[in-house]
Amino acid sequence: MAKLLSASALAQYHRDGFYVPIRVLSREEAAGYRRRLETYEAERGGAIGGELRHKTHLLFTWLDRLVRHPRILDAAEDVLGPNLLCWSSSFFIKEANDAAYVSWHQDATYWGLSQPDVVTAWLAFTDATVENGAMRMVPGSHVAQVAHRDTFAPTNLLSRGQEIAVEVDEAKAVDILLEAGSMSLHHVLMFHSSPANRSADRRIGYAIRYIPTYVRQVAGDGDSALLVRGVDEYHHFEPEQPPVTDLAPDAVARHAEIMKRQAEILYRGTGIDRFTK
Repeated sequence: MAKLLSASALAQYHRDGFYVPIRVLSREEAAGYRRRLETYEAERGGAIGGELRHKTHLLFTWLDRLVRHPRILDAAEDVLGPNLLCWSSSFFIKEANDAAYVSWHQDATYWGLSQPDVVTAWLAFTDATVENGAMRMVPGSHVAQVAHRDTFAPTNLLSRGQEIAVEVDEAKAVDILLEAGSMSLHHVLMFHSSPANRSADRRIGYAIRYIPTYVRQVAGDGDSALLVRGVDEYHHFEPEQPPVTDLAPDAVARHAEIMKRQAEILYRGTGIDRFTK
């Protein structure tokens, strides 16, 4: 029996490659997460970026709690089974009236994971609307990996500015509209994109990527992940440790090393050795 998703919701996920919406937090709780992020940004003196945008749950206790949130894990378990690793997380932030966008792509293209048994939980810290650049997805497009090309476009939020190199039927795309505190689930092969933010406020999303423990990294050595539910009987990934306090020095050092190894995998063949966005 499913823990959170109904039989029809699971059927829709498997048919379309995504399911939306799932309420995780109240609007007030979502606003609290936004305040925590923006308090850190104010102290830092600028928007979060570079390698700090990724695997941020290894730096902040409040994000560590979020990637373990029971409703998120229940939904991921319904799709992937009971033994779950958090392989990565990323902030996708579009500033007000900014040109930043996400091109049509499939997440799996450069991740190097052995199987497409990967689900992304995309949690909205703010409302995601057509005006502020909500994601768009093409139902049923998750059936096969297609060719991509790298653009490294400066306003593309993706690591390599990667985009699908075959025609995307945008007439079939649907807008993934979310209220703050809600999330969508999507398959690692889903065709998806998002346009620029034309609104007067930031659009903040936090994407959490879950894999079952039997999945392996096949594109490089030393990849790591955080066990968030069940048991890991395979040990394909080096185990990650949650932060004891926010930005604890040992956690910051571990995160830097982890991101170096992950950059070597995600940027392989490009001559780039670190996250730049």
